[in-house]
Amino acid sequence: MRFHNTLTRKKEEFEPLVRGKVNMYTCGPTVYDFAHIGNLRAYVFSDTIRRLLEHDGYEVRHIKNITDVGHLTEDDLAQGDSGEDKVERRAKAEKKTPEEIARFYEDAFHEDEESMNILPAQFFPRATAHIPHMIRMIQVLIERGHAYEVNGNVFYDVTSFPEYGKLSGNTLHKLKTGARLEEHPDKRNPWDFALWLAAPREHLMKWPSPWGEGYPGWHIECSAMSLEYLGDTLDIHTGGEDHIFPHHEAEIAQSEGTTGKPFSRFFMHERHILVDGQKMSKSKGNFYTLSDIVRKGFSPMDLRLLYLSANYGSQMNFTWDALAQARKNRETLFLAHERLSDAGDKEGQDIVMEAKEAFLSAMRDDLNTPLALSALLGSVNRINAALDKNEAIDTRVARIFLDEALELFGIRFEKKIISDDVQKLIARREQARKDKDFALADSLRDEIAALGVEVRDSVSAKDLPTE
Repeated sequence: MRFHNTLTRKKEEFEPLVRGKVNMYTCGPTVYDFAHIGNLRAYVFSDTIRRLLEHDGYEVRHIKNITDVGHLTEDDLAQGDSGEDKVERRAKAEKKTPEEIARFYEDAFHEDEESMNILPAQFFPRATAHIPHMIRMIQVLIERGHAYEVNGNVFYDVTSFPEYGKLSGNTLHKLKTGARLEEHPDKRNPWDFALWLAAPREHLMKWPSPWGEGYPGWHIECSAMSLEYLGDTLDIHTGGEDHIFPHHEAEIAQSEGTTGKPFSRFFMHERHILVDGQKMSKSKGNFYTLSDIVRKGFSPMDLRLLYLSANYGSQMNFTWDALAQARKNRETLFLAHERLSDAGDKEGQDIVMEAKEAFLSAMRDDLNTPLALSALLGSVNRINAALDKNEAIDTRVARIFLDEALELFGIRFEKKIISDDVQKLIARREQARKDKDFALADSLRDEIAALGVEVRDSVSAKDLPTE
């Protein structure tokens, strides 16, 4: 099994620190809003890694954190230690407590993961439940000369860690020669980042600390929680490409500055999603959540298969046409499985052996899901052709392969989801039929069919011609 390691910038043979066991950490959601389709791609990505590892016999301990404090609005600027707390800002806007906001969106996140058939992590630690762990870690960093306190704020001194920049390539030399930052009055260096921030009087979320009342920086949270649940060194750390800098770079500096040991042996990151070739944003009207997908008549499994049709390391372009093709592929897979089930166990030629080898080889080669999907669909075409010709094939072996492949892909069998919008169209069509407006009924049938739902009319006794 080989994975591309962001840390070394090359594909490497994967071997865990402890034989047969894998410690894996995934940066989870900041719970102030619903997860969008870009977030969900990252969680499907880490889930697919886990499924492959478990398929190959590894025992995976997977931790996915819940960020419910400390993630500030200007996380894409400088070191992510300026702006408002995202959870607190939403709480004020909705006139609720931060706790109410965090728990509502945390529940919504878990519902989305269940709908996407994402295996639940062994534990979802909340940042707010681990403030003492963060304070202890900050104290160690101060003692070891990696951090300093000014006016109740504690910053990490990036010049104290010579390897800073080894993940992202943003070394101090490059940062110093790049765009200048506005000087923070309490920082020794512009690129130092916050471990603890003094809380203004009106701040809703704050805790006592050796440096006064305040709240943790975003970066220290993952370091403290991963250390608590997975130990000094991780086998795999996953996230989106936006986490590489500054978040994961800061995690390395904090964790290795605390333990003196490598933080994670493998870093794996998935690329961002474009929507119709553009960056996703609410202002452009192309910002989609799972609910938007379902309202259009698609299944969460269609979205999952769409993700798997692109390599995680490439930028995926989401379009409704591409999602419709993913739905067709899913229905093709399900139909072949149903046909094999109906055929029962029959002996004959094993026609899936080569496809299975190609499928697993692709999955083990840096999670090449597009190639694996191609092998799977090719085998389904062979299965359907053999069944059409009534050829003697080993139906049991073929069915087991489909089960194995769908399990690895995380594609769950389910009834067709009919959205509220489609239900309304069906109701309008029924009314049109009652009104004998057959032209409208036919037009609505075509509109419904375009959304992936086939309407079959039953004939009642009153509709039969009389003699």
